[in-house]
Amino acid sequence: MSNTLNRRSFVALTGAALLSVTPAVALDTAGAQTLIANVVSDINKVINSGKSERQMFGDFERIFKKYGDVPIIARSTLGADARRATPAQLKAFSNAFGSYLARKYGKRFREFIGGKIEVKSARAVKSYFEVATTAKLQGQSPFSVVFRVSDKSGRDKFFDMLIEGISLGKTERTEIGAMLDRRKGDIDGLIADLGKAG
Repeated sequence: MSNTLNRRSFVALTGAALLSVTPAVALDTAGAQTLIANVVSDINKVINSGKSERQMFGDFERIFKKYGDVPIIARSTLGADARRATPAQLKAFSNAFGSYLARKYGKRFREFIGGKIEVKSARAVKSYFEVATTAKLQGQSPFSVVFRVSDKSGRDKFFDMLIEGISLGKTERTEIGAMLDRRKGDIDGLIADLGKAG
């Protein structure tokens, strides 16, 4: 497997790691960095836990639901089609999408045993914060992963990540869009497909 695929898989695997932490005050740089430090700590523990693939898959899905702004991530991934979806469809898509990401990338966990992510710095960018980290996989050069954090939904949450400048959200939006196109725009059909994909 190429380094590029390994890196994208690793980031997506961590991206199968995101939802909640109620802030006492408005989000700031230190708060954003602390949130991602918690995400990174949980991810590192799972990667190096020695658990079975099925157990790791479940752990990554729980991390995703704990720290990630799943409804916003899912809505963004669905793109313009989110405007015509019913509230029930959006909720079902959000649940299916979270499980899909964890399942899709969790299967590759063996590639990342012994890997580690380290938080480096944080900075404000317009209406959100970017937290820079370095991912280290065994046998590969370290590479940059940037987490984007916001409190727009009322809680401090992670809503995107960039691996060497490539947005996980944009990558998944393209793939989900292609799946929806194959279903001729049928959102219920897409939700059903996500339940089997990954």
